[in-house]
Amino acid sequence: MSHPSLGPVLLVANPRAGTGTRDAAARTAALLADRGIRTETAVTGGPGDATAVAAEAARRGVGLVVAVGGDGTVHEVVNGLVDPGAPGDAGTRPVLGVVPAGSGSDLVRTFGLDRPPEVLAAHLASPHTTPLDLIRVEVGGASDRRVRLAANAVEVGFGGTVAAVAAVLPRRLGAGRYRAGIVVAWGAFRRVGMRVAHDGGVHEAALCNVVVANGQFFGGGLHVAPRSLPDDGRLDLQAWGGSPTDVVRAARLLRDGSHLSRPDVRAWSTASVTVETDRPVRVEADGEPLGRSPVTCTVLPAAVRLKV
Repeated sequence: MSHPSLGPVLLVANPRAGTGTRDAAARTAALLADRGIRTETAVTGGPGDATAVAAEAARRGVGLVVAVGGDGTVHEVVNGLVDPGAPGDAGTRPVLGVVPAGSGSDLVRTFGLDRPPEVLAAHLASPHTTPLDLIRVEVGGASDRRVRLAANAVEVGFGGTVAAVAAVLPRRLGAGRYRAGIVVAWGAFRRVGMRVAHDGGVHEAALCNVVVANGQFFGGGLHVAPRSLPDDGRLDLQAWGGSPTDVVRAARLLRDGSHLSRPDVRAWSTASVTVETDRPVRVEADGEPLGRSPVTCTVLPAAVRLKV
């Protein structure tokens, strides 16, 4: 049988996300089968595959699409389930499920779902869902404009540079790719003048990083946005005025969210934000490089339902 309340179930497994992804998908399928729920599994072969698979699943009426992998896999699946140009009604598209199995699985930490398949199978088999906001991200100028959706967070500046460096390093390094990216970006990135326009006004300053968060955690469990609620129709916006060295030194504070007390960190709640920079800087979403500034982020309230 299919899922008793949602219908057919598809597991989308991205082996590029981590060495344990195929095993996590097989364990999840077996555990759901023990509960009388049959599944299909699609194993992706390269970048963009998960987006195409999820889009096809939505077209053929799959009720639950489970991303088995890291935040990058969730990012791809979400972009297949939801059209950023015409998001429509969340009730007409598949429910999103997540089984974390990648080098970074931060979105689900906000919901307490950073658990092994043996625990998550019970959640996936239940009828319970919760609304999940998404971030519509427009990157680049008129000649190179790109539109994507982010589920967890967007960074402009230092964080975008870290993601760009990590993206070209071997996947076998796992979380080590991002540590190496921090080292390289720390030596290469310099603060840049930014104009950050949000619901409450405009902030202009020399900045190291701008964070636009939907979830609370990223960077491998860092509690970067403790005030963010991914179902409130708002985005958590932060502007970091320190240097890359200050960001690296704040790692301990980022673990519990106490970095918000730093005088060089400003924070706002907003429904949209546009960031313009004196020179183009890197932009990342959910750990995936998207391009270079300028960038506009807009919340899409309750754009998808998340399996909990």
